[in-house]
Amino acid sequence: MNLEDTGADGKLLPVEVQADRIRAARGAGEKAGVPIVINARTDAFAMTDLAGDRRVAEAVRRANTYLEAGGDCAFVPFVTDREVIARLVSEIRGPVNVLAGPGAPPVPDLERMGVRRVSIGGGLARAAYASARRVALELKERGTYESLSGAVTYAEMQKLLGA
Repeated sequence: MNLEDTGADGKLLPVEVQADRIRAARGAGEKAGVPIVINARTDAFAMTDLAGDRRVAEAVRRANTYLEAGGDCAFVPFVTDREVIARLVSEIRGPVNVLAGPGAPPVPDLERMGVRRVSIGGGLARAAYASARRVALELKERGTYESLSGAVTYAEMQKLLGA
């Protein structure tokens, strides 16, 4: 499970509040006899009031606190810079998960850098929505269907889904 440290107001929760939430999730899983993997996420890189080294330091501080509280992996999204990723991997005392997308290093490079988990988050859905938008606009504006070229066939979908 991902457990984010951003509150409803869009600001980072106090670090100890988030650590308590992680401890509670870990305890609930243990009590229920359900093994869970807690991907402890910090949105320090999404905060506009943090910049440069302050942003990196806050992400590291939070990630390490969350790992100590029972997180299995530190998830630090919104980072694509190789040097910053390498610093995070070096300073976070546990497995690091990054969010991949345009501008991010390829998976083999991330693996060599020490990243242990790569997520694409909502990127796949957004790419699908972009394709749907292209098709809809073409149909609306030109009345044609060329944007459907290259679509997965019905038979390929059946095979993909195990039917």
